[in-house]
Amino acid sequence: MKRLIALLSLALAAMLALGGIANAAEGKTFRIAMASDPESLDPHMQLSGPILAYSHWVFDPLVRWTPDMKFEARLAEKWEQINPTTMRFHLRKGVKFHSGNPFTAKDVAWTLDRLKKSPDFKGLFIKFAEPKVIDDNTIDIITTEPYGLVMNLATYIFPMDSKFYTGTDAKGQPKDAIVKSGYSFANDNASGTGPYSVAEREQGVKLILKANKGYWGKRGNVDTIELTPIKNEATRVAAILKGDVDFISPVPVQDYDQLSKNADVELITMPSARIITIQLNQKKFPQFADKRVREAIIAATDTAGIVAKVMKGYTTTTQQQAPKGFAGYIADLKPRYNLDNAKKLMKDAGFEKGFEVSMIAPNNRYVNDEKIAQAFVSMMARINIKVNLKTMPKAQYWDQFDAQVADIQMIGWHPDTEDTANYSEYLLMTPNKDTGMGQYNSGNYANPKFDALIDAANRETDPAKRDALLKESEQMAYNDAAFVPLHWEPLSWAARKTVKNAKQVVNAQDFPYFGDLMMQ
Repeated sequence: MKRLIALLSLALAAMLALGGIANAAEGKTFRIAMASDPESLDPHMQLSGPILAYSHWVFDPLVRWTPDMKFEARLAEKWEQINPTTMRFHLRKGVKFHSGNPFTAKDVAWTLDRLKKSPDFKGLFIKFAEPKVIDDNTIDIITTEPYGLVMNLATYIFPMDSKFYTGTDAKGQPKDAIVKSGYSFANDNASGTGPYSVAEREQGVKLILKANKGYWGKRGNVDTIELTPIKNEATRVAAILKGDVDFISPVPVQDYDQLSKNADVELITMPSARIITIQLNQKKFPQFADKRVREAIIAATDTAGIVAKVMKGYTTTTQQQAPKGFAGYIADLKPRYNLDNAKKLMKDAGFEKGFEVSMIAPNNRYVNDEKIAQAFVSMMARINIKVNLKTMPKAQYWDQFDAQVADIQMIGWHPDTEDTANYSEYLLMTPNKDTGMGQYNSGNYANPKFDALIDAANRETDPAKRDALLKESEQMAYNDAAFVPLHWEPLSWAARKTVKNAKQVVNAQDFPYFGDLMMQ
């Protein structure tokens, strides 16, 4: 018996030396290389894919999307429609923030109030009235009128730690301030309920996350996430081929074949609803206020050529915002590329000799964004438009975009509500700082009839009538040459085979659920 006890003691000591019984399945480090890192630790600072993805790692939403586009319970265990304007959410009990503060309905109410103050997010939540806290674990989310997208937007409610973000910081500034550029407490500090907490961050260099040992739900076996932004595509691909990282995103389309044939790497691709567009600033550059000039630019843009040569055929062109399958999609909108017609339109508008304009585009936000911009510049030269292009990293790009420093600006958009109206709310409705509508409309397209159609569609609960209204708005934007549509962006990831469930954690929203990740 003494010998058996001694052997058991040795075995226990060995297991403890390896991290202990409880952590036998943990201790894994997951190394990621992405084109860019999140712009901030504040989930409300920028409405962007990287920040929303980060929010799923460090915070938790009330609900999240499943691969088949259903709602999965997260911080909300269940929900029910109380009346046409009230959805009641029943919250999980016993959940704590990284700070140790308990999560309650008051945090949800506080977060909703902050969302409505965010320049980027308030347009999404304009129809949300003040919520009603029933008790610590129950909250009524109320809209100003019947609104069919409450559950869609619940996927964007990542409750923040209201106690942690209340008061003033060491610099005497309010901790809850939303600051687009420069220092703020929320830009540099985070307390969520998510599967990981922020351990270290150097903007543009690295983001290190550590597992939340007190996490309320199940999570994978990764103890540390190391995210390194690698802008250069070749360097990013080389890193995964060498085994220096376990996961990269996005994969350059020219490397799809190489990675798909590699025995140590799994290539994952899927179509997305993110449209890539170019906006022509009618307010900054008056020539763009002439519809014939906008039509000429669209007619001179060889979108099929961009897809074939720049995107290597791994996507499709588009003439509208709504993708197939979304309400408002129009099947028979015709492609408009016609160089002869483009030259005629420029001549009719009095600009046969062309003009000179400025343009900005990111160089690490969208797939081949810089190459797409360069191709567009070459195409505009054919109609005597000289485009002075400046590209820059995403971290610098959004400040420049918001300031509308250039006459032409690139923007990609995935609808936050997985609904057609969202494209228009942000990209085409008349800019309005009070409502947040048109927040990313740097083309300054403004059409009251268009705005009215989107407002009517958002009030309409009958699917057929709503589809008709959205179709009318898409046709109007097409007729008005409101923007230059290019293509749908393909989604792609590559993972080392040591990642066991890479396909299960990625999704069409491009918000990888790394909290579910399992490694060998």
